[in-house]
Amino acid sequence: MTGPRILATRLDSDGDVLMTGPAIAALRYGPDGVEASRVDLLAAPPGAGAARLLPGVDEVLVADVPWSGYHPPAPDAEPLLALVETVRAGRYDEVVVFTSYHQSAMPMALIARLAGVPRVVAATDDYPGSLLDVRHRRPGNPDGTGGEHEVVASLGLVVTSGRAIPADPRMALRHPLPELPADLLAELGDDLAAGRVVVVHPGASVPARAPDPAVAAAAVAALDAAGWRVVVTGGPGEVDLAARVSAGRPRVVDAAGRTSFGQLATLLEAAAVVLVGNTGPAHLAAAVGTPVASWFSAVMPVERWVPFGVPVVVLGDLSAPCRLTRAQVCPVAGHPCLDVAPQEVLDAVEALATGKVPVPPPSAPLPPQGDVRPGAEQAL
Repeated sequence: MTGPRILATRLDSDGDVLMTGPAIAALRYGPDGVEASRVDLLAAPPGAGAARLLPGVDEVLVADVPWSGYHPPAPDAEPLLALVETVRAGRYDEVVVFTSYHQSAMPMALIARLAGVPRVVAATDDYPGSLLDVRHRRPGNPDGTGGEHEVVASLGLVVTSGRAIPADPRMALRHPLPELPADLLAELGDDLAAGRVVVVHPGASVPARAPDPAVAAAAVAALDAAGWRVVVTGGPGEVDLAARVSAGRPRVVDAAGRTSFGQLATLLEAAAVVLVGNTGPAHLAAAVGTPVASWFSAVMPVERWVPFGVPVVVLGDLSAPCRLTRAQVCPVAGHPCLDVAPQEVLDAVEALATGKVPVPPPSAPLPPQGDVRPGAEQAL
């Protein structure tokens, strides 16, 4: 294939990468309608597992950069110069920089320029100098309100680049997904097939977005008592948290640290409902089409980050004092925005499992197909 070579970049966590998936898939056909010879994705280490699950990505490159992430590395010229050479070696015709509304695309745009990439596209309100060929301006307020869902915003950047997008873009993963570990399958027995499994993921990549462990444990106890087969999940660093949340409940399955990211997707796909905070597995559940009961912390704007394209019940006080602070650690004693009563969790899970909750519409309409959006401009 002789089409252009495209590098998409999303240097963020797994949930952010998943929400960018529909936009990355739309990069396959360029502004001239010619199919790309390859579409690669540059991801940060926390997002690399999700990146490898996206359909339509030929290769995943990984870089840990100082301008993004919960624990970013210190600036160091050597790895940044190595990243320039990696991008140069890819002989890309275009780099499309995806970011959230509160992040800057300019550092990655500079890397692309130093690597000699002839076309660089990104969203920014700041003057980009000579770093961009196409600039897109996202709608919304500085505090994050009044804007588009992150999935829609990424598609808007694709439209600004001159491409069309699908009329009904959906989050999706590569299939077939990996099989669950045999011991976990044996432990769950027939409950997965019976549709009685609720997955509870009590942790989050950012502490302010996770409920207090006692709140999560009370939810697990209530679901277990109501007859649901509860599976508590978590990454390798959340094993102690999962053990605390599931303690004293013999029927509750503690799966923390027992699955890869791909196997977690398999488990979420088989679940009736997923109970999770505003973190990666919420968007992984959305990508496999499973309804989500969302412990949603008020620190972030819900219209931008709620799970996309699936039935959702938002649990939490979005008017709490921490509202829209983007705090990484809750600034309010007791984490009141996620102090959700067990009965409220039970009601949400029952409504979702029985199909009583519709898929919410996006907070903003999808961009017009093939149109350059208002506010887009060629960078000067």
